[in-house]
Amino acid sequence: MSLTWAQALAWRLRRQLLAPTGTGTVDDVVGRLGAVVAKDLGAAELAVRLRLQQSRAGDLAAALADGRVVKTYAFRGATHLMTPDQASVHLALRSASRMWELPSWQEYYGLAPEDWPALRDVVREALAGGPLTRTELADAVAATPAFAPLHASIARGNDTLLKPLAWQGVLCFGPDRGGRVTFASLEANPRWPGLPDLDDAGPRAVRTYLRSYGPATPERVHYWLGEGLGAGRRRVRDWLAGLDGVTTVDVGGESAAGLGEDLDDVHAAVPTDAVRLLPGHDQWVLGPGTADAHVVPPARRAAVTGGANLVLAGGVVSGTWTACGDEAAVDWFAEAGPAPTGLLDDQVARLGELLQRPLRATVRRA
Repeated sequence: MSLTWAQALAWRLRRQLLAPTGTGTVDDVVGRLGAVVAKDLGAAELAVRLRLQQSRAGDLAAALADGRVVKTYAFRGATHLMTPDQASVHLALRSASRMWELPSWQEYYGLAPEDWPALRDVVREALAGGPLTRTELADAVAATPAFAPLHASIARGNDTLLKPLAWQGVLCFGPDRGGRVTFASLEANPRWPGLPDLDDAGPRAVRTYLRSYGPATPERVHYWLGEGLGAGRRRVRDWLAGLDGVTTVDVGGESAAGLGEDLDDVHAAVPTDAVRLLPGHDQWVLGPGTADAHVVPPARRAAVTGGANLVLAGGVVSGTWTACGDEAAVDWFAEAGPAPTGLLDDQVARLGELLQRPLRATVRRA
């Protein structure tokens, strides 16, 4: 089967609830995307709501509050939003690297691999009464004499030591308290299924990726799961090769992997000129990576990697946007051809509805 990248991107737009937008809930969107970067929760909420026909401000916060969505450390050590099911799969891959067993870690923190079970138990007990700030968690951990030297590392805001505890499913982020970050027990979330075996998690992670970001070249799968989660190239290669139902297809002259159950649908996809406005660091570009020239023009990669707000046309980054006051300034890339002003006006109007202020579009050539 031969496909074009325009077909693949049209199908991907549908799978990622961008064209058309979805009718579900915020956790449906987060689950569909696998993960949503959470450095800026305002941008994360916008990314999710732009994919829904109906939503309200605060829906994402409500999903976090009742555990339908969790915030934790995952890909590339950054914070992400995931459903509990997706978190269990991806954290199993992340913890497989066992980074805390590296000699440099053992030397710096004074923790041997055999010390971690006891540390996990101490943290579990500390969080049993509810979320704690960094300082409160540091105090609780340091109350155990063997772990007293860890107080400064936990309290000072460098969460390198806490990340393995997140990867191991012990803690996640709790609600902010007076502007201060808190940590909560992930295991106390009734929706948390626990970490699956790696042999189960790996194929599930590959399937999740291909269902929303396929068809994908092996390099793109490795970028997200291997480089992003530290699962390792060989593991990712073996999971991809051994996954039932994976088919290799030609997409624009490149060999790509897709799920057999999806390929008829991909082949039937009609290339689209749909225009969408997205916040910076949206999963549309983070999933395949900004190095994917089918999504991000190479000459524009630096701006996209830097977090510029995105304008998509047919799934390809074709401009950037900024909003100030009542104006949304769209910088349309010259190489993208004539600017579709009518479509841009429509999307700016929708953006204004979500931001709860009227916006008028100003289109400039970039």
